[in-house]
Amino acid sequence: MTHSYYNILKLVSIKNYLILTFNVEIDEAQQMYSQLYFDYNATTPCLKEVVDCMLPYFYQDFGNPSSSHHPYGWLAKSAIEDATLIIAKNLGISPRSLVYTSGATESINMVLKGIARKMQSKGNHIITTKSEHKAVLDTCAFLEEDGFEVTYLDVDSEGLISTEMLNKMLRPDTILVSILYANNETGTIQPLDEISKLTHENGSLLFSDTTQALGKVDLSKVFKLVDFACFSAHKIYGPKGIGLVFIKDNEDGNGLPSLIQGGGQQKNQRGGTLNTPLIVGFSKAIALANDNLKVEIERLGTLRNKLEKGLLKIELAISNSTTSQRLPNTVHISFPYVDGTNLLTALSRQIALSNGSACNSASVEPSHVLTAMGVERSLAYASLRLSIGRYTSESDIEKAIEIITNEVAKQRDSNILWERRAL
Repeated sequence: MTHSYYNILKLVSIKNYLILTFNVEIDEAQQMYSQLYFDYNATTPCLKEVVDCMLPYFYQDFGNPSSSHHPYGWLAKSAIEDATLIIAKNLGISPRSLVYTSGATESINMVLKGIARKMQSKGNHIITTKSEHKAVLDTCAFLEEDGFEVTYLDVDSEGLISTEMLNKMLRPDTILVSILYANNETGTIQPLDEISKLTHENGSLLFSDTTQALGKVDLSKVFKLVDFACFSAHKIYGPKGIGLVFIKDNEDGNGLPSLIQGGGQQKNQRGGTLNTPLIVGFSKAIALANDNLKVEIERLGTLRNKLEKGLLKIELAISNSTTSQRLPNTVHISFPYVDGTNLLTALSRQIALSNGSACNSASVEPSHVLTAMGVERSLAYASLRLSIGRYTSESDIEKAIEIITNEVAKQRDSNILWERRAL
């Protein structure tokens, strides 16, 4: 199949989808497919360097790393060991503290369910927040059905928990505190230092979903504060379908019981054949992110500030990312007097963006993160999350500001409440 023929087939499938969804024709479909990308918190493109390093392990060095009696298995096992050392070196942690999973969602299930199972004799109380990722909230709901008690901490208008309230909620039977480090919708970063101090003084374990923070902020301090953390490769220009769990005391034989049984791989903590190419790709993505981290943090922060400043010039626009401690790439804005669904649909013709987590995009409810922050439901519906990344340029920022400004004005022109706002 030639490259041009592949593009034709791809465009035909895009056309069919867009005609059904937006009632557009092929020329407009092509234009929409060339839209600006402002949804890096949902996923990132896999870097060519990452793809290139994975390819040999799909068709050349394809052995099963658990096959210990021939070179094919030895080569695959060696590749995984090398990749693990690269990841550990770049993150500043022990290679024995890592367990590979299929992604952050499995990692979260592994940690929450594993701790609940392992620590049940000590207690059945878990503390988390109302603004966690749905993977945490849904897993906690599952554990509640199994007899565990979960306390959901409120967050303030900036999305931050009260450490005083956390201290009040901690009990002798609290086995785990699970706090999202950097929020995937607003970018808010929680005060992990104080959270860690209070949690460990209580004799409880601390887990932090750090999926959105990897490759965007320096995590070297975080690993000293938590007992467990999780990551996903596709958030940092790596492949989908591969994730990690960090277990601080794993090297001392104090790991987690297996969520998936079968085969005894990874010290009996996660059964199943290790995915050699994806692990190799994950290690390459982490190394590339770490090589340029400080420069990229500064670049993204500058672009984020320009984007936010431009969008806040829109009359009555409200930022939902106001704390100084936040991700350098995330902007979350609400627009009163706008129908959020219509706005998002119209903007999707030119900009790939979202109104919240990709994992919750099928929900008809407003963002649970915004409602937890006290944002009114009507305003939460009329909100946009814009997340930038490696390929975002200053020109992209300027175009996005112009497009969104014009579209908000257009949407408001047809809203009678907007006309009467000053009456």
